[in-house]
Amino acid sequence: MEPIQSLPGTEDILPKAQHVGQDLKVADIHTWQRVEAIARDIFGRAAYREIRTPTFEATALFERGIGEATDVVGKEMYSFTDKGDRSCTLRPEGTAGVVRAYIQHSLYAQGGIQRLWYTGPMFRYERPQKGRQRQFHQVGAEVLGSTDPRADVEVIALATDILQTLGLKNLTFYLNSVGDKSDRSRYREALVNYLTPYAADLDADSRDRLSRNPLRILDSKDQNTQAITQAAPSILDYLGPDSKRHFDQVLTQLSALGIAFELNPRLVRGLDYYTHTAFEIQSSDLGAQATVCGGGRYDGLVESLGGPATPAVGWAIGLERLTLLLEALQKTAPAAPDIYLVSRGEQAEANALLLAQKLRHQGLAVELDLTGSAFGKQFKRADRSGAALCLIVGDDEATQGTVQIKWLTSGEQTSLSQANLLSSVDDLLQQIQSARA
Repeated sequence: MEPIQSLPGTEDILPKAQHVGQDLKVADIHTWQRVEAIARDIFGRAAYREIRTPTFEATALFERGIGEATDVVGKEMYSFTDKGDRSCTLRPEGTAGVVRAYIQHSLYAQGGIQRLWYTGPMFRYERPQKGRQRQFHQVGAEVLGSTDPRADVEVIALATDILQTLGLKNLTFYLNSVGDKSDRSRYREALVNYLTPYAADLDADSRDRLSRNPLRILDSKDQNTQAITQAAPSILDYLGPDSKRHFDQVLTQLSALGIAFELNPRLVRGLDYYTHTAFEIQSSDLGAQATVCGGGRYDGLVESLGGPATPAVGWAIGLERLTLLLEALQKTAPAAPDIYLVSRGEQAEANALLLAQKLRHQGLAVELDLTGSAFGKQFKRADRSGAALCLIVGDDEATQGTVQIKWLTSGEQTSLSQANLLSSVDDLLQQIQSARA
C-alpha cells in the first residue's frame, strides 16, 4: 500500500530542519517558536492583545473585503459549499476576519483604540515554490480606531522591532501612499490614459486589469509590463491636501525614529482595501520571494463590511519566508536539553523516570533515554543531544539513591546523592549555563 503524502503546497514543520541537497526546505519548529515568542513579547510590551478568528469564514467576507477584482478572490481562494448550503472559504489573509470579529462583537463600543495581533495558517491556491505555499502562516498586527499618522508609524516600528530582534540584516523598507478614494479615482483615470496605448504590449493579466483594477498593473512581475510602467504617472502627484499631509507626517515621524525607508510610487499591494499608507519590508537574502512584511492603512474596510466608519492600519509577516531566511542565515540553533539522563536495569529505569520528572518540575529540560540499550550507545546519544551534562543511573545508584554526573563539555564525572541533586537545582542550572557560555 502506497503511503499517503501531504498535498502540494503544504509542509510539515518538523523538530529538525530538512534539506534537499544544499537547499533548506523546511525550517525546524524551534525557529518557528522563537519567531512567535519574540513577536508575542514585543506585542505585549506595546499593549497589543491577541485575537483568534476561525480558519474559514463566509465567502462574502473576502469578496466584499478584499475585492472581487483581485487575484486573491478571483483565482486563489479555497471555497466550498457546506452541508448547510453556505459558501465558505478558508481564510486567504487575516485582516478581514479580524475586522469581521471587531464588528460582530462590537469591539468599537468599548471606546478608545483596539490594538490587536494574530497568528495562524492562511490558504491560497498558488504555484508552490520556496517561501510560498498554499497553506502558509502569518503573524499580523491591526490598530482600529485611529486616523493619527502615529498609528501608521507605530505598527511599522513594531514590525521593524520584530525583524531586528531576530537579527535580520539586508532589509529594505519601501513606502508609498495610495491616497483616499477621490485621489485614487483621479490617478486611475491618468494611469488608464497612459497605459491604453500600450494595451497590446501588456501581459495578459495586465490587459484584463486595465478595465477592472488598473493600479494592480503596477505590481506586475512581467518584465515587459514593468518596462512600460516605468514612465507611468506617480500616484504621489495625485494626492489631495489631506492625504499629502498624512503621508508627510508619517515620513517625518519614521525619520525621527531612525527608521530608514525608500519611496516607491509603484507599491500598491494586492488587496483593494488599502488607503493612504502602503508599505513592504523586503530582504535581499530571499531571492525572488523578497517580501517579508507588508501592510498599510485601510480606513474604509470596517464600514464596507457593515460596521461603523472606522480608520485602521496593520500588516502581516509571512512566517515561511521569515523562518527559511533565519535558518539560512543561521540565526537560530536547535533547542537542546539541559540534561540527558541514561539508565539501564529494571530498578534503574523506574528510578530514572521518577528523577527526570522531579528535575523537570524544578525547571530543567531533561531528555530521558528510553531505549534500554547498552550504556555505551546511550552515551553516544547523550553526546549528540547537545545537553550540557549526562546523569547516569544504574541499579546500584537506584538502590543507594545516588546518581553519576558526567559533564559532557569537559568529561568530568562525580557521584552525588539524588536528594542533594534535587536540593541544589539552582546551582546546577548556573553551572549548565556557564558550561554553555
